[in-house]
Amino acid sequence: MRTFVALLLLAALRPAPAAAEDAGERAFAPCRACHSLDPTDRGLPGPNLNDLIGRRIGGDPAFDYSPVLRKARDDGLRWDAARLDSFLADPAAMFPGLWMSMRGVEDAAERQALIRFLSDPASR
Repeated sequence: MRTFVALLLLAALRPAPAAAEDAGERAFAPCRACHSLDPTDRGLPGPNLNDLIGRRIGGDPAFDYSPVLRKARDDGLRWDAARLDSFLADPAAMFPGLWMSMRGVEDAAERQALIRFLSDPASR
């Protein structure tokens, strides 16, 4: 009987990672209008976001960044989860003069799902 209960619990818990992946993919859907995660995609209105975490801000050599992001790049700033969370919450507050016209993602859980999605290529 305990084995049966344990199997039921495992089955009930198993869909959670897929749901988390789906949440990140859903959160990224509006971003696809300007950004791609496919490293071969170029020429979009926004920079390619493949391998974003750990990359220098303004680090896509194929993209013409706003002056504020070029300064961040020149200052050696890099994207990490905490910085990306702050950016996604209010991009214009973090980088005044940013050319991107995104208001920000108010919901912290949605931001975290998006950050996990961007951080883990296996989830895509």
